[in-house]
Amino acid sequence: MLIRMKRINIYLALALALVLTSCASADKTPKKQQVVLDKKGKEKSFLRVFLQEEPDGSDRTAVVSIYRARPIKLNVHKEPFLDEGNLAKASVEDDIGGFALKLEFNRRGTWLLENQTTAYKGRQMVIASLFGDGPDKLRWLAAPYIGDPIKNGVLRFSPDATREEAERIALGLNNVIKEVKSKNLIKDIDDK
Repeated sequence: MLIRMKRINIYLALALALVLTSCASADKTPKKQQVVLDKKGKEKSFLRVFLQEEPDGSDRTAVVSIYRARPIKLNVHKEPFLDEGNLAKASVEDDIGGFALKLEFNRRGTWLLENQTTAYKGRQMVIASLFGDGPDKLRWLAAPYIGDPIKNGVLRFSPDATREEAERIALGLNNVIKEVKSKNLIKDIDDK
Protein backbone atom coordinates (compact mmCIF):
# COMPACT_ATOMS: atom_id res chain seq x y z
CA MET A 1 0.00 0.00 0.00
CA LEU A 2 1.35 3.41 -0.96
CA ILE A 3 0.11 6.59 0.70
CA ARG A 4 1.33 10.00 -0.38
CA MET A 5 0.98 12.42 2.52
CA LYS A 6 1.26 15.51 0.26
CA ARG A 7 -1.92 14.57 -1.55
CA ILE A 8 -4.25 13.49 1.26
CA ASN A 9 -7.83 14.27 0.39
CA ILE A 10 -9.12 17.00 2.70
CA TYR A 11 -12.54 15.36 2.78
CA LEU A 12 -11.14 12.11 4.15
CA ALA A 13 -9.12 13.90 6.81
CA LEU A 14 -12.12 16.02 7.80
CA ALA A 15 -14.41 12.99 7.98
CA LEU A 16 -11.96 11.12 10.20
CA ALA A 17 -11.69 14.11 12.54
CA LEU A 18 -15.47 14.45 12.71
CA VAL A 19 -15.99 10.76 13.44
CA LEU A 20 -13.36 10.72 16.18
CA THR A 21 -14.71 13.84 17.88
CA SER A 22 -18.34 12.75 17.70
CA CYS A 23 -17.88 9.06 18.44
CA ALA A 24 -19.73 9.19 21.75
CA SER A 25 -22.55 11.47 20.67
CA ALA A 26 -26.09 10.17 20.58
CA ASP A 27 -28.41 10.56 17.60
CA LYS A 28 -29.89 14.05 17.37
CA THR A 29 -33.23 15.11 16.01
CA PRO A 30 -32.89 14.88 12.26
CA LYS A 31 -32.80 18.13 10.32
CA LYS A 32 -33.66 18.51 6.68
CA GLN A 33 -31.28 16.13 4.88
CA GLN A 34 -28.63 17.87 2.84
CA VAL A 35 -25.87 16.24 0.89
CA VAL A 36 -22.09 16.27 1.25
CA LEU A 37 -20.85 17.22 -2.22
CA ASP A 38 -17.39 17.48 -3.67
CA LYS A 39 -16.29 20.31 -5.97
CA LYS A 40 -17.74 18.49 -8.98
CA GLY A 41 -21.16 18.11 -7.34
CA LYS A 42 -20.87 14.39 -6.61
CA GLU A 43 -22.36 13.07 -3.39
CA LYS A 44 -19.92 11.65 -0.84
CA SER A 45 -20.30 9.26 2.07
CA PHE A 46 -17.76 8.01 4.56
CA LEU A 47 -17.65 4.73 6.43
CA ARG A 48 -16.15 3.62 9.74
CA VAL A 49 -16.17 0.11 11.20
CA PHE A 50 -15.41 -0.11 14.91
CA LEU A 51 -15.08 -3.03 17.29
CA GLN A 52 -16.99 -3.60 20.50
CA GLU A 53 -14.58 -3.19 23.38
CA GLU A 54 -14.74 -3.76 27.11
CA PRO A 55 -14.53 -0.49 29.07
CA ASP A 56 -11.02 -0.18 30.47
CA GLY A 57 -11.19 3.19 32.24
CA SER A 58 -9.15 4.92 29.55
CA ASP A 59 -10.24 7.37 26.89
CA ARG A 60 -9.71 4.76 24.14
CA THR A 61 -13.36 3.67 24.26
CA ALA A 62 -16.73 5.38 24.05
CA VAL A 63 -20.35 4.40 24.54
CA VAL A 64 -22.52 4.77 21.44
CA SER A 65 -26.25 4.36 20.88
CA ILE A 66 -27.20 2.15 17.95
CA TYR A 67 -30.60 1.59 16.31
CA ARG A 68 -32.97 4.52 16.48
CA ALA A 69 -36.24 2.64 17.03
CA ARG A 70 -34.97 0.54 19.96
CA PRO A 71 -31.59 1.96 20.93
CA ILE A 72 -28.94 -0.20 22.50
CA LYS A 73 -25.74 1.11 24.00
CA LEU A 74 -22.42 -0.49 23.16
CA ASN A 75 -18.91 0.33 24.25
CA VAL A 76 -16.63 0.67 21.21
CA HIS A 77 -12.97 1.33 20.53
CA LYS A 78 -12.71 4.94 19.27
CA GLU A 79 -10.34 4.06 16.43
CA PRO A 80 -12.03 2.36 13.46
CA PHE A 81 -10.25 -0.63 11.95
CA LEU A 82 -11.83 -0.17 8.50
CA ASP A 83 -12.91 2.88 6.52
CA GLU A 84 -13.77 3.86 2.93
CA GLY A 85 -10.08 3.65 1.99
CA ASN A 86 -10.35 -0.12 2.44
CA LEU A 87 -13.39 -0.48 0.18
CA ALA A 88 -13.51 -1.75 -3.38
CA LYS A 89 -17.29 -1.42 -3.91
CA ALA A 90 -20.53 -0.68 -2.06
CA SER A 91 -24.03 -1.69 -3.15
CA VAL A 92 -27.59 -2.21 -1.93
CA GLU A 93 -29.14 -5.63 -2.49
CA ASP A 94 -32.58 -7.11 -1.96
CA ASP A 95 -32.81 -9.34 1.09
CA ILE A 96 -35.51 -11.40 2.72
CA GLY A 97 -37.99 -8.89 4.10
CA GLY A 98 -36.07 -5.84 2.93
CA PHE A 99 -32.61 -4.90 1.74
CA ALA A 100 -28.97 -5.11 2.78
CA LEU A 101 -25.93 -2.92 2.34
CA LYS A 102 -23.08 -4.93 0.81
CA LEU A 103 -19.52 -3.75 1.31
CA GLU A 104 -16.75 -5.39 -0.71
CA PHE A 105 -13.25 -4.67 0.59
CA ASN A 106 -9.97 -4.45 -1.29
CA ARG A 107 -7.08 -6.78 -0.46
CA ARG A 108 -5.91 -4.81 2.58
CA GLY A 109 -9.50 -4.41 3.84
CA THR A 110 -10.14 -8.14 3.38
CA TRP A 111 -7.01 -8.93 5.39
CA LEU A 112 -8.01 -6.52 8.19
CA LEU A 113 -11.58 -7.82 8.25
CA GLU A 114 -10.43 -11.43 8.51
CA ASN A 115 -7.89 -10.68 11.24
CA GLN A 116 -10.24 -8.61 13.38
CA THR A 117 -13.21 -10.95 13.03
CA THR A 118 -10.94 -13.83 14.04
CA ALA A 119 -9.53 -11.98 17.06
CA TYR A 120 -12.88 -10.53 18.20
CA LYS A 121 -15.12 -13.55 17.64
CA GLY A 122 -18.17 -13.33 19.90
CA ARG A 123 -18.27 -9.53 19.94
CA GLN A 124 -19.90 -7.02 17.62
CA MET A 125 -18.68 -4.78 14.83
CA VAL A 126 -20.22 -1.33 14.98
CA ILE A 127 -20.71 0.33 11.60
CA ALA A 128 -21.20 4.07 11.11
CA SER A 129 -21.53 6.27 8.06
CA LEU A 130 -21.12 9.99 7.65
CA PHE A 131 -23.41 11.44 5.03
CA GLY A 132 -25.60 14.49 4.79
CA ASP A 133 -24.64 17.92 6.01
CA GLY A 134 -22.01 17.24 8.66
CA PRO A 135 -21.19 15.58 11.97
CA ASP A 136 -24.81 15.54 13.12
CA LYS A 137 -25.44 13.09 10.28
CA LEU A 138 -23.10 10.43 11.64
CA ARG A 139 -25.41 7.46 11.55
CA TRP A 140 -24.74 4.31 13.51
CA LEU A 141 -26.01 1.82 10.93
CA ALA A 142 -25.60 -1.61 12.48
CA ALA A 143 -23.85 -3.76 15.05
CA PRO A 144 -23.54 -7.24 13.52
CA TYR A 145 -22.40 -10.07 15.76
CA ILE A 146 -19.09 -11.71 14.83
CA GLY A 147 -19.82 -15.43 14.68
CA ASP A 148 -17.14 -16.70 12.35
CA PRO A 149 -14.18 -15.00 10.70
CA ILE A 150 -15.11 -13.18 7.48
CA LYS A 151 -12.55 -14.44 4.99
CA ASN A 152 -14.06 -13.39 1.65
CA GLY A 153 -13.84 -9.62 2.22
CA VAL A 154 -17.59 -9.06 1.94
CA LEU A 155 -19.61 -7.53 4.78
CA ARG A 156 -23.37 -7.63 4.27
CA PHE A 157 -25.81 -6.20 6.82
CA SER A 158 -29.25 -4.63 7.19
CA PRO A 159 -28.65 -0.97 8.04
CA ASP A 160 -30.71 1.22 10.34
CA ALA A 161 -31.66 3.37 7.35
CA THR A 162 -34.30 3.66 4.69
CA ARG A 163 -33.58 2.12 1.32
CA GLU A 164 -33.14 5.61 -0.15
CA GLU A 165 -30.57 6.48 2.53
CA ALA A 166 -28.75 3.18 1.99
CA GLU A 167 -28.59 3.84 -1.77
CA ARG A 168 -27.24 7.34 -1.11
CA ILE A 169 -24.62 5.92 1.26
CA ALA A 170 -23.55 3.33 -1.35
CA LEU A 171 -23.45 5.95 -4.12
CA GLY A 172 -21.41 8.32 -1.96
CA LEU A 173 -18.99 5.57 -0.94
CA ASN A 174 -18.49 4.54 -4.58
CA ASN A 175 -17.80 8.19 -5.50
CA VAL A 176 -15.17 8.44 -2.75
CA ILE A 177 -13.61 5.13 -3.86
CA LYS A 178 -13.33 6.43 -7.45
CA GLU A 179 -11.80 9.70 -6.28
CA VAL A 180 -9.24 7.99 -4.05
CA LYS A 181 -8.23 5.65 -6.88
CA SER A 182 -8.08 8.45 -9.46
CA LYS A 183 -5.75 10.51 -7.29
CA ASN A 184 -3.61 7.46 -6.45
CA LEU A 185 -3.92 8.29 -2.75
CA ILE A 186 -4.10 4.60 -1.94
CA LYS A 187 -2.71 2.00 -4.27
CA ASP A 188 -3.80 -1.51 -3.45
CA ILE A 189 -2.15 -4.66 -4.71
CA ASP A 190 -5.45 -5.45 -6.47
CA ASP A 191 -5.14 -2.32 -8.64
CA LYS A 192 -3.12 -2.79 -11.79
